[in-house]
Amino acid sequence: MQLRIGIDLGGTKIEVIALGAAGQELARHRVPTPQGDYAATLAAVVGLVERVERETGRRGTVGVGTPGALSRVRGLIKNANSTCLIGEPLKDDLQALLGREVRVANDANCFALSEAVDGAGRGAQVVFGVILGTGVGAGIVVNGRALDGANGIAGEWGHNPLPLPAGDDLPLPACYCGRAGCIETYLSGPGLAMDHARCSGELARPEGIVAGAAEGDPACEASLARYEQRLARALAGVINILDPDVIVLGGGLSNVERLYETVPSLWRPHVFSDHVATRLVQARHGDSSGVRGAAWLWPD
Repeated sequence: MQLRIGIDLGGTKIEVIALGAAGQELARHRVPTPQGDYAATLAAVVGLVERVERETGRRGTVGVGTPGALSRVRGLIKNANSTCLIGEPLKDDLQALLGREVRVANDANCFALSEAVDGAGRGAQVVFGVILGTGVGAGIVVNGRALDGANGIAGEWGHNPLPLPAGDDLPLPACYCGRAGCIETYLSGPGLAMDHARCSGELARPEGIVAGAAEGDPACEASLARYEQRLARALAGVINILDPDVIVLGGGLSNVERLYETVPSLWRPHVFSDHVATRLVQARHGDSSGVRGAAWLWPD
């Protein structure tokens, strides 16, 4: 039986999954990410791969989902919020240690791939997967294949500017990437909390804002309504360019149930079409999508 091994290399934990030929889960483990230690991170990944291979009694293909992306020029990790990975030959090092080819992709691409293969976007030709969490990432899958792009940055939606900023969107928030007004600064969990504090003078976590809106708190409702308007504008731009069959939301803010009804009604005026067939759905595999998608980097 074919064995696909996926690694989700996160900032706080490293998770491994082993999938059988039909996508059934055979083993899963996680360990804390060694903070700031590249060599220890490599050792942790190798140890997890070896562990699931011992448990299953089989040697598998290995896919790795990482923050950031591989540079097309140097083959080194770039754009990663796990800074110890930046500038390191992660793929080459893992291939040498594991003695086989390793496929590496951005973690948002892995999320989108998982949902396209056997998740909420199953059967769709074009899937746009969005992670709305501590940061904002996205991935594009076409006909079951994740797109990397000529520069290795396909789907880097979170670091595009928010469309049509005005009124409460101003001044443009600074982003860690060095730009201002990035989609991530508005639509991440911290972005929602900062917007709420700026407009209401109240400090609250994203889940508190969502709960307050459900209970009728006017300030929380206003903050969530601004969030929905911004998400609708940002996704309308994706629809106008990519025209996906399905947009799948993951991350903590994907659990806000009202988004799936409100946002499609708000994006219609911004989409260049008389009818919008694109569906907005919640991820089926939740937090498991990233690690499952890493395993599916080997579709054959």
